[in-house]
Amino acid sequence: MQLERLLQHHGFGTRKGCRSMIRNERVAVNGQTCDDPFAEIDTAGLVFTVDGVDWPYAEFATLMLNKPAGYECSRKPKHHAGVLELLPAPLRERDVQPIGRLDEDTTGLLLITDDGQLNHVLSSAKRKVPKLYLATTKHPLDQAQIDQLLSGVLLADEPEPIAAAGAEIVGENLLRLTLTEGKYHQVKRMVAAVGNRVEALHREAVGELTLPPDLKPGEWRWLTAADLQKLGYTK
Repeated sequence: MQLERLLQHHGFGTRKGCRSMIRNERVAVNGQTCDDPFAEIDTAGLVFTVDGVDWPYAEFATLMLNKPAGYECSRKPKHHAGVLELLPAPLRERDVQPIGRLDEDTTGLLLITDDGQLNHVLSSAKRKVPKLYLATTKHPLDQAQIDQLLSGVLLADEPEPIAAAGAEIVGENLLRLTLTEGKYHQVKRMVAAVGNRVEALHREAVGELTLPPDLKPGEWRWLTAADLQKLGYTK
């Protein structure tokens, strides 16, 4: 792939702007400065550098973010900052978007991509990809509430009861809940349906992919091939 086209694909601007960056010696390929915009670059295992920052070649930008509270999962946020503002500008220019949404006050694992197929696979209700949440409740939990969540609760505007795929008490006011659907405010509504209330909500995992303990709120990292396998996604 020509170097100027490679930079454009990775969100560094127009073809003309990328050409200028290269000619101004702001770009290095595998550690060597390259000032030829039309140089043909082997993308296999490629790491290129722009203004001293390393970027891996990625046909699709797919990453995880530890979402902090106070951010909307929308490209056009209305009331709070948008979660994409936590990403570098080149990634935003690639038209990445969150896979599903977490509420403004919900924290934890959020997947972001410009891969439409991956987005569809993980968002499809038919796939039943499990999502694991840790909910802090207002009132102490009891086994009766757990039994209700597992057997199914009826939510407004839903024709049939909805059951959690998993539910367990991990603290007096701490509930670990697994869902395979992604309905509006589902965790909060289900907990309310059993007579309790969610005070704080954190997503720990999607599929078998868990939030790394060393990824701090507001930080992101690329997904690896092994991560994608944990999501049950291969091409």
